[in-house]
Amino acid sequence: MDPTLGEWLNLLVRWVHVIAGIAWIGQTYLFNRLEGKLAAAAREAGRPEPVWLVHSGGFYVVAKEKTPASLPGTLHWFKWESALTWGSGFLLLLVVYYAGGLLVTVDGSFGRGALAGLGTLPLAWILYDALCRSPLGRSGAGFAAVALLLVVAAAWGLSRVLSGRAAYIHVGAAFGTIMAANVWSLILPTQRRMIAAIAEGGRLDPALEDQAMLRTRHNTYLSVPVVFLMLSSHFPTVSYGHSHAWAMLGFFVALGWAAAHLMRRL
Repeated sequence: MDPTLGEWLNLLVRWVHVIAGIAWIGQTYLFNRLEGKLAAAAREAGRPEPVWLVHSGGFYVVAKEKTPASLPGTLHWFKWESALTWGSGFLLLLVVYYAGGLLVTVDGSFGRGALAGLGTLPLAWILYDALCRSPLGRSGAGFAAVALLLVVAAAWGLSRVLSGRAAYIHVGAAFGTIMAANVWSLILPTQRRMIAAIAEGGRLDPALEDQAMLRTRHNTYLSVPVVFLMLSSHFPTVSYGHSHAWAMLGFFVALGWAAAHLMRRL
């Protein structure tokens, strides 16, 4: 690729990716915090209560309707931010690593490296989704422990094929793929079923609601390690350049999950 063209593509796609990611992750954290505030208000009052917010020059009253009697003419969806974030991120991966020469492999085989790197993305979603639907999916600590072991195993396996830097960014891309797939394969379809059920005078299966809420919570936990993995190329000594880079990745992922846990409760 022409160096000037590569730099323009890198700049523009990265810019779009960061802005879309800010919008997506910001909305995710906002709604998760609202869920917590609404639950706390309901516990204190003994019944569902709205939450009052103040921002900029006004006050906002937020209430959660589980089974509204009717739906408004316009519903505001939050979906394109996730699609734009993942799409621009995947394009950035191709521009920087696959067309930009940073997909360095251990044995010099580009094809083997590409198969391992790109194959990690759908495989990560398949394993994650299966784990969520298993009995372990309802166990917070147990799920996190098994998920962390799988993340470390993925980092170790990728580091046998790719350079440390490439392995780190592909784990980050796998996290982003899981987050986007959560939105488009489960959260949004559940919302559509909710709308259809209310329109027909029925109610959505609580199990579907629980899964959608679970995946939303998981996205908040995945978002912090994703940001670290995006930034890891600037700190090679403690990340991909470390003699035990795969173990350091596991450490930073666990640290990110702990930070997300605290952020959700602020």
